[in-house]
Amino acid sequence: MNKWNLNKGIGRTVEFKGLKAQYLFVFAGGLLAVLILVMIMYMVGIHMYFCLSFGIGAASIIIWKTFALNKKYGEHGLMKLAAKRTHPKYIVCRKAVYQLFKGKFTAKNEANGMPKGKRI
Repeated sequence: MNKWNLNKGIGRTVEFKGLKAQYLFVFAGGLLAVLILVMIMYMVGIHMYFCLSFGIGAASIIIWKTFALNKKYGEHGLMKLAAKRTHPKYIVCRKAVYQLFKGKFTAKNEANGMPKGKRI
């Protein structure tokens, strides 16, 4: 009888060398951007050793920063950080206190069969 391997990673996030989820895209996109930038710099005519040193330095910074963000914020940390920036610090209510309850009392009175103008 044949034994079949089952995929037991269904529902789990993608992981590569400890990087999870969106950090893989940041990592790959950053390294691709550095590669393209180094190629453009070389084609423009900038000295080869400067291009190589810039590429190695920028790639090492991207690698270091990506792993640091992954360690600090975790799997869903960047999304939480972005949501925190859009969340208001406090909610402002400029209505008077009696206006907040005005609609609730009238709707309750109409449901009981009382006219709109009378209140309990």
